[in-house]
Amino acid sequence: VQLQASGGGLVQAGGSLRLSCTASGLTFSNYIIGWFRQAPGKERELLVGGSGGSTDVATSVKGRFTISRDSAKNTVYLQMNNLKPEDTAVYYCAVRGFGRNEFDYWGQGTQVTVSS
Repeated sequence: VQLQASGGGLVQAGGSLRLSCTASGLTFSNYIIGWFRQAPGKERELLVGGSGGSTDVATSVKGRFTISRDSAKNTVYLQMNNLKPEDTAVYYCAVRGFGRNEFDYWGQGTQVTVSS
C-alpha cells in the first residue's frame, strides 16, 4: 500500500493550491480519507477525516479547503483557496478503515509555503 501526495509549492497569500493523493494497493472508497498538516514546532493538525468521515472538514479551514475524489484515478484532492501564511506546513494524506480511530496508511507529505 502506498499513498503518494503531491501538489505542494510556494504560493502568495490569497492564492490557491490543489494537493493530490494517489493510492496504490487500496481503493479510497473502502476507507475514510484524512488530510493533515504539520507546521514547524507545532502539533499535527487534522484537516479532513475526523469523526464525520471523509467529508468532515476542520473548522479552522472550512470554507477555504474542500475535498474531492476521482475514483477512476483512485486519487483524492484537497483544494486550498485563499491561502494564508499560517497555512504553511507539510501536508499529509492518510486513510483509516471504517470504525477505526487510527489512520493506517500515510503519504509522504508535501510542503506548502504561503508567502505574505
